[in-house]
Amino acid sequence: MVARVQPSVAPQSRLAAPGAGKVGEVSALDEVGSLQHETLGERVTGELRALLIAGRLAPGEKLSLRRVAEALGVSMMPVREAVSRLAADKALEVLPGRAVRVPVLTLAQFRELTRIRLVVEGFAAEEATKVITEAQIAVVARHEAAFLAAAKDPPDPAAAVGANRDLHFALYEAAGMPSLIEMISRLWLKAGPILNLDMRHEPKRLDGGSAVVAHAQLLAALRRRDPAAARQALVEDISAAAEHIERTARLAE
Repeated sequence: MVARVQPSVAPQSRLAAPGAGKVGEVSALDEVGSLQHETLGERVTGELRALLIAGRLAPGEKLSLRRVAEALGVSMMPVREAVSRLAADKALEVLPGRAVRVPVLTLAQFRELTRIRLVVEGFAAEEATKVITEAQIAVVARHEAAFLAAAKDPPDPAAAVGANRDLHFALYEAAGMPSLIEMISRLWLKAGPILNLDMRHEPKRLDGGSAVVAHAQLLAALRRRDPAAARQALVEDISAAAEHIERTARLAE
């Protein structure tokens, strides 16, 4: 269920009320109203980003802006603002007639995205291993256990998708590099829908599959404080998933 975002109070008029000052003077309440409006747009953007990264929105799926506004309990304005931001990141497409959809990656685009992910996320895994704390390793281990439980027969694809995302980002955040997390989040905006759609459509390959093996190897590398092994496990995880997606022909030519 998508968390509802409470609509903000409409900004006050830019014209001061009679007796409150000169006409056209901006009051403190006007400034507060502007900040609330900006924050609301950011929160809607965050909700849509989370859905894309989690694979809750599938490649090619069209979005009704009015439906999004109703689901989040906001007006159309912050939804349009959020769509504009995500379209600038190539996470959404604005089609003729103002229709909005999740992009469908071509094979070439997917391969390019995978190559970039191998470099950036592999680097994040290596750097995180150098500085990760015992408490942070414990968090990664909890997500690994959750993924393993979700992968067992009968598999729970939704839980597996969530645990996989949480495991990866717990690892990356341990590197302590906010700019790096921002870069990876943008990559997942594009990769999340196709990666998680694949996991949902073929849940039987979860039990004992490549992701289970790679996650176990990654956790072992973290506990040994072995950056090279952690990077290799992460690379194998991404590569195996990418190869499977290419074989199943879920990409546009």
